[in-house]
Amino acid sequence: MVRLGAEVTTKSRRTRRRFQRRLVRNIEDALETGGFAHHVEDRWNRILVESDDRGALDRVATVFGVSSLSPVDARIDADLGTIVETGAELYGSLVEGRRYAVRCRRQGRHGFSSQDVKNQLGAALNAHATVDLDDPEITVEVEVREGEAYLLHERVPGRGGLPLGVQGTAVCLISGGYDSAAAAWLMLKRGIRLEYVFCNLAGAAYERSVVMVSRILAEEWSHGEKPRLHVVPFIETVEAIQANVTPRYWQVVLKRLMYRAAESIATEIGGEAIITGESLGQVSSQTLGNLRAIDESVSLPVFRPLIGMDKHEIIELTEEVGTAALSARIREYCAILPDRPVTHSKPAAARDEASKVDPSVVERAVEGRTILDLRALDARDLVEPYVFADEVQEGATVLDCRSSRQYQVWHYPDAVRCDPGDLPAELARLDKERPYVLYCDQGVLTAQFAELMQRLGYEAYSFRGGTRALQRWVAPAP
Repeated sequence: MVRLGAEVTTKSRRTRRRFQRRLVRNIEDALETGGFAHHVEDRWNRILVESDDRGALDRVATVFGVSSLSPVDARIDADLGTIVETGAELYGSLVEGRRYAVRCRRQGRHGFSSQDVKNQLGAALNAHATVDLDDPEITVEVEVREGEAYLLHERVPGRGGLPLGVQGTAVCLISGGYDSAAAAWLMLKRGIRLEYVFCNLAGAAYERSVVMVSRILAEEWSHGEKPRLHVVPFIETVEAIQANVTPRYWQVVLKRLMYRAAESIATEIGGEAIITGESLGQVSSQTLGNLRAIDESVSLPVFRPLIGMDKHEIIELTEEVGTAALSARIREYCAILPDRPVTHSKPAAARDEASKVDPSVVERAVEGRTILDLRALDARDLVEPYVFADEVQEGATVLDCRSSRQYQVWHYPDAVRCDPGDLPAELARLDKERPYVLYCDQGVLTAQFAELMQRLGYEAYSFRGGTRALQRWVAPAP
């Protein structure tokens, strides 16, 4: 038995009908994608879900718009004698030696009142336990409606909020860290349909981490929707900022250009707002003055649901959401940060600095973006595009995962030999601030190692094609 959130039930009848239809649709989607056989019945004040799997209850609890839900212990005719007899049989041993209370809600016309149910069922249970209406250990609930009675004793809290999709569409700037995931979740809870915009400042390993965080938001909390992730390549934009903008304004200008990219995508998909994970004063770009200077770069409203939260509160929220462990392993990509960033930029000054960057740089980035259907991704999609490298990037440490004999015959210049069996134990000694490229004979074994390292927060890749491909890359044929 599903109870609707208060914000759904207090709406006008027309609005509530629309919200409730959406809620039922979202519940059905949650159960279907979770693999639960089910039947959902809308009874207006209650939604009934039939399933043989207890896991269905926990799944429905993740649907926004649900206040609470209870397993139905018995569904019987709305007959007072039957209610009392069934309740005494069900709950006599359960309340034994404990404080209990009986609650009853009745809808419709019946030959008995709610008080009759409480008095008679309470009298039947008094032989086993003590009544305590103020602080019961067990609460027996009886709901009588439409000729049927439902007996319950357990309540599972829902997430409340509004059904996802009833408040329109917005884009959320997501980085994979704690903040943006928490901000997204709070907006999903308010019924806003989200698409995610990721401005990639680094490589494939970073993208993969963000995809995994976004996928949790999509699969576990976006029931009834199919959110997408727009991956916008932003390295060229960063280079343009560093080449043209006064260093202390780099971060403020970067944020302005990210907002412009988000607004461009929002306009394309019908989004009405931009969501960010900024919290006032958390870093230099999030001071009141800088936020004002950044907001001025777009015409859409910018919502910051975390604005008054501290980091500890945000991390606690992401633990509930389920993204905390992934976010904890994502590296901070702060190469654009100057030593002494501006902490209170005037809008005019930020505008002048941003004007030094050719707008076409952001336009090209948006046009060249990759769009991922987050709920359609499978395990293979999360590995192949992100684990393999076709070149050794500047500054990378190269790990040769072959035998010592093979290493002596040929190895990449300055490559560090690492026995495959020792690699898991060696990880703790590797610097997470450096990128790594691994190679072996075929590139298959190192693909597994690179994936493991990425999961642990390293930027690591397997050279595609193994040793021979690497040799050809080092010394291409004339």
